[in-house]
Amino acid sequence: MSEYSDGSRRQGGGGRGPRGGSNRGFGSRGRDGRRGDNRDRGFRNRDENREGGRGGRRNEEGGGNREQRRGNRGGFKSNRGGQQQRERHHHAGPQRSGYREERINKRINEPSVPNDIDPKDLDPSVRQELRSLSKDNADMVAKHLIMTALLLDEKPKEALAHARAAKDRAGRVAVARETCGIAAYHAGEWKEAIAELRAARRMSGGPGMLAVLADAERGLGRPDKALEVANEFDPSELDAESQVELAIVVAGAHSDMAQYEDAVLALESQLDNSSAPQITQMRLFYAYADALVELNRLDEAYEWFSKAGQLDEEKFLDIEDRLEEISRRRGQDDTE
Repeated sequence: MSEYSDGSRRQGGGGRGPRGGSNRGFGSRGRDGRRGDNRDRGFRNRDENREGGRGGRRNEEGGGNREQRRGNRGGFKSNRGGQQQRERHHHAGPQRSGYREERINKRINEPSVPNDIDPKDLDPSVRQELRSLSKDNADMVAKHLIMTALLLDEKPKEALAHARAAKDRAGRVAVARETCGIAAYHAGEWKEAIAELRAARRMSGGPGMLAVLADAERGLGRPDKALEVANEFDPSELDAESQVELAIVVAGAHSDMAQYEDAVLALESQLDNSSAPQITQMRLFYAYADALVELNRLDEAYEWFSKAGQLDEEKFLDIEDRLEEISRRRGQDDTE
């Protein structure tokens, strides 16, 4: 999800997060750890390397650790949680004047794909969703999805160009719209992300990438709208990882409005969620500690930053810096 070019905001409670980078993104990179989503969705292992933006990671899925290369590349795996009513058939309606020429021009201007990209490397479940397309077109869409996954973390704008090319070729395929939405999110194109993710959700049913949608609203400076989006579905309809991701975004939205008590409560609801992946728990603990700092609950914040650090095997987060900062503040309090 993942991975998303950012500005800088704090996530879950507002902290810095990954070493060196801004902290946005729900899952990773930017906004609350932004990266969209960052679950195992699209680009299958995005999360293991994601940056962690607000929620804390360096650069995984957003978001993200993008597919972990060949064999696992591309495509947001559908884990959306609702009934999957994919539109498998195209019903061609009347075409506007100039449509054919416009489509040809778009394909001429598509970003190039390296010769060694094999459409068979696309996740099989995603490839299944391309069956309504002609073989040649499905292969090109698959290649663009793979390129999106490979570029998402380090070159989000280029990833978005490939995602748009896939969408232009497969606009009635939910996974193409979802991938474009995730790539737009990683690139900081919030309005486009919202439009594409909502389109994907209409096609496939279910909550879709709810946390990413909500976090994109935060990107537009609308934390109140982010909370509305988060309430569109009951969290029980989401898988364990998605529940945590959504809580991080909800906490981030509350923090954007200086509602730190509410941010803490949103995150506390997921602290016992042991079913989420370790990297997601790490970001949850980081975001929770960050929110506690805002309330000057420094002893608790120290404890939860330490817990996040125990899960941060790759040292994605700025845990040591945060612990030192808290120790310094506690020392100042003792001398006053």
